[in-house]
Amino acid sequence: MGAARMSSTPLPGIGVRYDLTTREQRRLSVVAHRDGSRTLSAYREDDPDACAMSARLTAGEVAALIDALMPAHHSPSLLSTTELGLVAERIELSATSHWNGRLLGDTRMRTETGVSIVAVLRRAEAIPSPGPDFRLAGGDTLIVIGTREGVEAAAAILGRE
Repeated sequence: MGAARMSSTPLPGIGVRYDLTTREQRRLSVVAHRDGSRTLSAYREDDPDACAMSARLTAGEVAALIDALMPAHHSPSLLSTTELGLVAERIELSATSHWNGRLLGDTRMRTETGVSIVAVLRRAEAIPSPGPDFRLAGGDTLIVIGTREGVEAAAAILGRE
């Protein structure tokens, strides 16, 4: 059996959809809505395009589910961005992205959205705190932090092809 695979797709005006295919080839998706709610969907085993279950969760219900899946009790020094009104998300650049081969500073990300790009994941490497002269590449995953609205605007900008 293969490893689990995760992908994300910006949904302008809505949020970001995260799709997970498990090692058992089961499909799950989470739509992170701009208002902080989430829609969790599971797809049928015999027809991976047919939704078997879908539930819309409030931000509080999402926090409870996250705590159940990955308890945060291990370190009181960890910063919880949700308590501060901030979110941290991964945004993947497609191979056909307008920004492929361009400098990070050309995106004017902080000026346009107020979002900070705190790291770039490229293949098996993590590049922390990339500067404006960092050259982006299709397939890069950018770790961004900011307000929900700022992160949505960043996803829209970075999703440009």
